[in-house]
Amino acid sequence: MSMFINDAWAEATPAAAEPSLMSFVPLILIFLIFYFLLIRPQMKRAKDHRKMVETLAKHDEVVTSGGVLGRVVELGESFVTVEIADGVQIKVQRSAVGQLVPKGTYKSG
Repeated sequence: MSMFINDAWAEATPAAAEPSLMSFVPLILIFLIFYFLLIRPQMKRAKDHRKMVETLAKHDEVVTSGGVLGRVVELGESFVTVEIADGVQIKVQRSAVGQLVPKGTYKSG
């Protein structure tokens, strides 16, 4: 029976290699790819949104993050009153304002 089966002998384990700079290069490249493709654009979008929310003014036409279209009628420190129809006003947080839309998008009558 030993003619078909080879004996398995344990081999000596190789010595542990010293970690070098070359072993960290793939990790560094992956981090750089994530930074330039994901982290940096997201930070730019957040900065632009923060600037837009800070510069809101009366009579700006906005869309909230919930999809409600309206015109800003009153500004508070942390809330904005938005008119969504004649005589219908809602208060939303400033951060809930998703985007400014061009003038004339919202028509009240």
